[in-house]
Amino acid sequence: MKRHRKTRALAPAAPDLSSTARLTPAQLDDILALQLAVAWAGESAGNPPRLGWWKTDLVDKEGGGDLWARLIPKSATWASLALVRMAALTIDERAREKLARGDAMWTPFHFGFDVDEQLDDMLVYHRRHEDIPADVFGSKWLLGRPWSKASLETLLGGLPSSAVEVTPAGRRVAASVTSAIDAAPLLFAALLPLVPTYPLPYLERPA
Repeated sequence: MKRHRKTRALAPAAPDLSSTARLTPAQLDDILALQLAVAWAGESAGNPPRLGWWKTDLVDKEGGGDLWARLIPKSATWASLALVRMAALTIDERAREKLARGDAMWTPFHFGFDVDEQLDDMLVYHRRHEDIPADVFGSKWLLGRPWSKASLETLLGGLPSSAVEVTPAGRRVAASVTSAIDAAPLLFAALLPLVPTYPLPYLERPA
């Protein structure tokens, strides 16, 4: 079944792609897949516990996921994913405040207003259409498996990477790219090595 087809009037349309500056649904899903995998991995919940970058327990059935399953069973998975992504966005934003020009940087959870809005719209699209996350995100979907730090390291280690400079504010990615879709894998790869606190990879956005 095609995910991005026209639907009845009450259902949301797929993100508008009329502008050449906009990303395609597949490109948006590529970024979302990484954001959601890291957002889930960054939670402090679980047994064994995960990375603990944000103090949430919003996804697993043993925690917040059970609440959403009872309240909104049809869209529970997407609701919990949206919330844990928001937790990651909040920590990322706080970390960017330590940069001299934080809003001018790309980070794993900040690609500028236009792209961030498209990612939000894509997430809403999947939720409203009750898409199955494992079908949407394929091999990057880690949430259906038991937590494994090694699995996350394998996912991130398989991405294109660049030299990284450790700074007082985070990890500066030494690369020159002109699009968010090219920046995203470099930023997520720069999360390695995994450390006890969110390391804030960042890359200066072109003017």
